[in-house]
Formats: sequence, C-alpha cells, structure tokens
Amino acid sequence: MGFLRRLVKWLIGLTLFGVVCVALAAGGIYYYYSPQLPDIETLREVRFQTPLRVYTADEKLIAEFGEKRRTPINYDTIPQRFVQALQAAEDARFFEHQGIDIRGLVRAAYQLGTTGQIQSGGSTITMQVAKNFFLTREKTFERKFIEILLALRIEQELTKEEILELYVNKIYLGHRSYGIQAAARVYYGSTIDELNLAQLAMIAGLPKAPSAFNPITNPSRALERRNWIIGRMLSLGYIDELAHDEAISQPVTARYHGADIEVAAPYVAEMVRSQLYETYGEDLYTEGLNVYTTINSEAQLSADAALRFGLLSYTERHGYRGPEQHFDIEALSSETLETKLKATPSYGGLTPALVTTVAEQSATLLLPDGTEANLPWSGMQWARAFKTVNAMGPEPEKAADVVEAGDLIRVRETEEGLRLAQIPEVQGAFVALNPENGAIQALTGGFSFYLNKFNRALQAYRQPGSNIKPLLYSYALSNGYTPASIINDAPVVINDVSLEGDWRPENDNGSFGGPTRLREALYRSRNLISIRLMRALGIKPMREFLLEFGFEADKLPENLSLSLGSADATPIQVATAYAVLANGGFRIEPFFIERILNSDGEEQFKANPKLACANCPERQQAEMIAAEAAELALAAAAAGNPIAAVEESEIFTLDGRPLAKRLLDERTAFILHDMMRDVIKKGTGRRALVLERTDLGGKTGTTNDQKDAWFSGFNTALSATAWVGFDQPATLGRREFGSSAALPVWIEFMRDALKDVPESMLLEPAGIARALVDPATGLLAYPGQEKVINEVFREEDLPTQVAPNPMQEQQAPTSEQLFR
Repeated sequence: MGFLRRLVKWLIGLTLFGVVCVALAAGGIYYYYSPQLPDIETLREVRFQTPLRVYTADEKLIAEFGEKRRTPINYDTIPQRFVQALQAAEDARFFEHQGIDIRGLVRAAYQLGTTGQIQSGGSTITMQVAKNFFLTREKTFERKFIEILLALRIEQELTKEEILELYVNKIYLGHRSYGIQAAARVYYGSTIDELNLAQLAMIAGLPKAPSAFNPITNPSRALERRNWIIGRMLSLGYIDELAHDEAISQPVTARYHGADIEVAAPYVAEMVRSQLYETYGEDLYTEGLNVYTTINSEAQLSADAALRFGLLSYTERHGYRGPEQHFDIEALSSETLETKLKATPSYGGLTPALVTTVAEQSATLLLPDGTEANLPWSGMQWARAFKTVNAMGPEPEKAADVVEAGDLIRVRETEEGLRLAQIPEVQGAFVALNPENGAIQALTGGFSFYLNKFNRALQAYRQPGSNIKPLLYSYALSNGYTPASIINDAPVVINDVSLEGDWRPENDNGSFGGPTRLREALYRSRNLISIRLMRALGIKPMREFLLEFGFEADKLPENLSLSLGSADATPIQVATAYAVLANGGFRIEPFFIERILNSDGEEQFKANPKLACANCPERQQAEMIAAEAAELALAAAAAGNPIAAVEESEIFTLDGRPLAKRLLDERTAFILHDMMRDVIKKGTGRRALVLERTDLGGKTGTTNDQKDAWFSGFNTALSATAWVGFDQPATLGRREFGSSAALPVWIEFMRDALKDVPESMLLEPAGIARALVDPATGLLAYPGQEKVINEVFREEDLPTQVAPNPMQEQQAPTSEQLFR
C-alpha cells in the first residue's frame, strides 16, 4: 500500500509539474508570439474581393468582371439548416467552445508525432477564419500555435455570428466561387435561401476539399460526402428521420451556372471595364463596384436583334458561301463528330449543326446537344450560291443543291422553324441615345462580340456620306437660306489641288434636276446642290461649324468633298450630331455610366450630363441677356465704338445641372426638323413609313462604290444611327445603299423602341411663318395657283415676290397688238 501511495503522489506531482510546464510553455509561447499577432479588429473592416458588376439603367446584370465570384451576405440571411449542415461537416461544437477543440488538437498532435505531418488539423471554424484571413497554408507546428492564439483572440473580440459570417463569405468552394452565396449560384443557379436540405449539405461538404467533393467534376464522391453530412445532422439531432430520408433520396442536381447575365451587352460591358480600369487599375476586379449604365435593357435587346437582322438579311441577299467545314461521316465515329460539333461555338444566335442526311427538299441535322432536327425547304430555298457581291448562282431546286451529308452549317430559329444561316462577313454598328442629355440607350458594335471584339460603334472611322448633309443644310439655314431657296442641280467641274485635278461630281443616279428647292434637294439627296452650298458659304466656316457637332479636326478634309461626307466619323459621333437636330439645336455629350456604388452600397460617382432643356428658365434668362449684349455690340459698332464680345459662359440650373451649348437657333432647328421628316415621307427614307409615325426625321448615307451604308434618324426622344459595311472597306454591291442595308436595321429598332410611345415633335417657336409657295420657283404662289407647297420660314425670310402666272403670260398682248 505504501508503495502505491507513493506512486500515486509521484504521478500527481509529475502531472502537476507537467501542467505547470505546459502552462509556462504556453505562457512563454503566448508572450513570444503575442506582439506578432495581427489586430483582430481589422476583421470588422474586412472587404472581400468581389467582382465588378455592370448593370443596365433598370438594374439588370450585363456583365461580371473578376477572377473570384463572390456575393457577401449577412449572418441573418444564412439559412439555419445550412448553419447546422456546416456544423455537422466542420465544427459540431462551434457555438460551445472558445475557439479551439481540445480533442481535435490532441488528434492533430498525435498525427504530427507519429507521421511527421498534420493530416486532419482538428481546426474549428474560428481557427479556419484565423488561417484564411491572417496565415499561410503551410502545415507547421509554429503556424498551428499562432492559429490557436488567433482563434482565442477572435473569440474574445467577435461574436459567434460575426465569425461565422466571415467564414461563409471567405471560403473557396470550387469553380471560381468564393462564399456560399456564390456557390449557390454556381452550382444551382439560385440564392442560398432557395436551396433544399440536400443542396445545402452538398455546399457544406465543399470547404474540406472543393475539388475532391465537387458535385460537377466528382459527383460520386460529392454524393458520399453529402450523405455523410446529412447522417451526421441526424445523429446530432438537427433533423428527424423523415427529413434525413427525403434528403438522402435526392439526386445530384448541381450543374455549372455562369454569371446570371440578364441582358447580353458585351460591347457596353467592355466600354465600362476599359474606362474604369484607367482609374482603378487591377483593383477594379476585386473592389465590388456596382456600375449602373444608361442602357435601357429592352432597347439594348432590340438593337442587338435589329443589327443581326440587317446583317443576316444582307447576307441572304448575296447568296450562300457554303458550309464552314465538311466531314466524311462514313469515316468518322459518331463520338468524334459530336465532339467536333460541340467544339464549334455559337455566334450571334447562329447554332452549328451537322447535316446527316439529305432528302428531296429537307435535311436532317445533328445539333450540339445531341438531338436531331429537321431543316425544311422553306429554310434553305434562299441559298443561291454566292459568286460576288453582284452575282449569284441559279435558284436551288432541291436540298442537295444547297447542302450534303457531312456539311457543318449554321442554323437559326425562326417562327417557321430552323433556317439555314451563315456568319456574315459584312459588319455593322448601331447606337441610340437620348438627345436630351446624351445618355446612350443602346449600343452594339458588331454582329458578335465573341467573334470580333472590335467595337465599330466607337472605333470604326468611316465616311458618313450623305449623312452629313443635314448638318450642312442647318448651316445654310442659319445663314439666310430657306427651304424654298433655289439651287441649280447642274453639272459642275471643280479644279482643286487637294482633289488631285479636275473633279466632276455626280448625283447617285447620274441625273440632274436643274433648279431645285433646298427642301427637295435634301430629301432627294442631291450631291451637286450640297457642293454648291458649301462653295457659296465657304469651306472653312462650314468646316468649323461641323467641328462644333463633335467631329475631329484631323478627320475633316479641307475641300469641297467634305460636302458629300468624305470625312471620317464613328457611328456614335454621327448619332451625337443628329441628337443636336433632334433636341432643338443643343450640343450634348454622349455618356454611358450613370452611377457607381461601392460594395457597401455607397455612391462613388453620379453622372451630371449637360441638358438640352430649351425651356429651362435659367437658359431663357441667359439667352435673353446674350441677345441684349449682342444688340449693344451691334449698336456700338455702328456708332464707331466697337466693344469686345461677351464670352459665352456655361449655364447651370438652380440644382447644379449644366445646360448644353446651343448650336442652332431654335427656328433653324425647327425648320430643319420639318425638312428631315420629308426624307421619310417622300425621300430616300420612305421605307420607314411602315412605322406609321409622323414625328420621325432622318437621312440615308451611301459612300462611293457603296462601301458604307448609313441611316441616322430621330424624334425628340431618341437619336439613332445604323452603319453597315466591311471592316476592310469594299463595295457592298451595286444594289446596296443606305436605304437598303442600314435603314432596315433602324426601322427594326425603332419599331420596338417607340412602341406605345406617343409621337413627339419640336414645339413651333415664335417668329415662324408659313406661306404657300410655287414648287418650281420657291416664290409665293400666285392667286388661284393649284399646285402649291405649304412652306415654313423665319418671319424675316418670308418671300415677298410672287411667282409669275403662266396663264397671264400667255394671254398678255404683244407689242404689235398694243400698237396696231
């Protein structure tokens, strides 16, 4: 007995000594490492790396930029079932311990001592937070001690709810998803609160090994892990048998979901990314900025559809170029053919398809998803063989004239079924903006961003052709011309060194109209009248006037060819210039970022664009003062005492919004607006009559050899430009013009954009007069004249001379009769 008593005392003493040594060692370690530990308070201010998100004006997601997909959430929005699943998987005693789990640490120490490695760290959720936010991933004894110390400190300074919130937002869960909300979207296309128990358990099983237990790449192991977690939830009392059995029976439903793009506008998204990168650099992709653009989601979808419609229509008018590839389907296995088909990307809604059999007037296709489809005769009978832009082969009589088995082709969905298609070689651009403030409503820079990222709406400098004529006419109207002014549409020879010799310009149809009113010259797009106007008014002043609309000086030639649109301009520059005509004469600036919010929802930027706002009292007062100053200056000059002109200063509304500069007098703008509506009523834009609106004005544009086709048009609510052409300038074909290639795009867009929108036109300003004029002379109609035109004028420009009455001239007596 004595021996046993002594042994017990010795063991107790040894134990106490060991405890003291451990305590001293722990204290020493704590005091050694304590000064090196980071400040736990920083966790309260942590900012998760969150991607840049770009939205439309109506808050629909356009794009997401950033390596990490993450959507941070608050603890209150975490489903309780997920918290329980996570505890079952990672840390059952999370809400009970003080940051460390002694049993888990003992297990980790044993593994380190026996194998030299820590295989299952026994880390609590708090310790994982310490590791994920402050430490490296190396597995050493020293790092483990620091991790434990940090966990203890974290538990002292943060609540359990704060710790868990940090954890679920930080962890990597595979497929670029960080945090449980991102994982829910990636694997199930839903938010975390919409998932069932089986799906929550699947996500809870990912932190341990996001690759090994991934339900997409390794579904069998993921299922095993999920079911283990569900079973553990049952043993811990979190769920009952019924819930357990129902969850266990659920199949693996996870599949990859990309970003929840609601409106595909990649050209706009890249514009946003590129502009903001200049300010934020690489931080742009991790700061969690939410950018709200000016894009209207419905208008954007209409713009994309309209441009693709126009380009595909052009392509069909010029014939079928044949299959993209041809395979020997007898020599290749079905698996190989399916692999090749799946590897072929879709562009612009054109799906790749493999022709497997050809009947008399139909073909059977294999689609990328492995299903078969029928291509009817109605979907391929258009496909005459392409020869040149001006020539095609004969009309096909049977399906075999168009396709054969083994052809890799493209098809698109139509109301009549599948239709044979081909990726257009021709390209285009479309942009629409609000003429009141310059906000871009819709923009597309080509047939498909993923086929070619070149943004033609912003980057393609092309000759606008006759699209420039309304701007020249506005200058003429500002300098004494009227819609009834007569200009001779007759041949002219111009000798100009800059034009390399004699230049003999012609009208597009080669004819000449003789004396022509300015209004008619515009809607008939007479080239020679534009040239005579510029020559009469001066190349230099007219060129300077065009620069006011936003064109670039080095892109405008300094010769008479400018009158026919030989400048270089981008579609957005043309649309911006036409906005001046639409809004009553004000120079607005295009913009596409409305506001920017940081990850906390705080506003970092808000656009403050210049407003047209003709009726703003601040503008009316400023214009009245400017008019009085101009009168004083004229009076002083007449008296021989000239005074310096008052420089025009920027005008602001009372709430700080800047007002746009006026380029056109309100009466000039009104008259030109009226003239441009005739382009659609009876000129080169007559196709737009299908829209059945009277408030639309516009102008076609076609350059030499039909290399560029344009249509730009507007009402007071919208200014839009469509351009069609090849990236490397080449003729579109001798039968292609702005009215046939570009105008249909504009019409398709406007049909949707102006649906249910009331007509709107400029209000008639004071100082406008109307009179009946003779269409041949532009003079006032003589009494009783039948064929007359009701024309609009400035009051001071109203004609005073009456047109001669031909009947009176015929009946007038000759001199012989008078003196017989």
